[in-house]
Amino acid sequence: MLKLTYTETSFHLECLTLSLEEWVAQRVILALRVGQSLSIEPSTASFLLPVNLPGLEQLKVQVRWDERKIIALCASDSEYVEVTLSGSWLSDGSENAQGVFVTTMSDRTEFLLHKLWVAAQVCTSVMSE
Repeated sequence: MLKLTYTETSFHLECLTLSLEEWVAQRVILALRVGQSLSIEPSTASFLLPVNLPGLEQLKVQVRWDERKIIALCASDSEYVEVTLSGSWLSDGSENAQGVFVTTMSDRTEFLLHKLWVAAQVCTSVMSE
């Protein structure tokens, strides 16, 4: 499963070995035990990847094979492609932009997407130095 954690200033993508159902169940139990509100709703999440990122063509092939249409790619501009994922948004129910987005797709696609996201982060940090 993929987990995208959104904060006010950024997001972090993780590839987890737990099933989506197991992870959500653990999150619900935690919220109950600490007395925290938890809202779960169907949603989408999007982020950008550089178009010249090695491995992006592999992702395009994986997207074409995705029968459930969990992932979509769209040219954002000449430098970036937008990755849109369908899944679930978990938050405390408030209107702020903080929360966790989770989705599941084939292990191969999840691993590739995570690998590309990490590579994009490395490229961004190198460019900013």
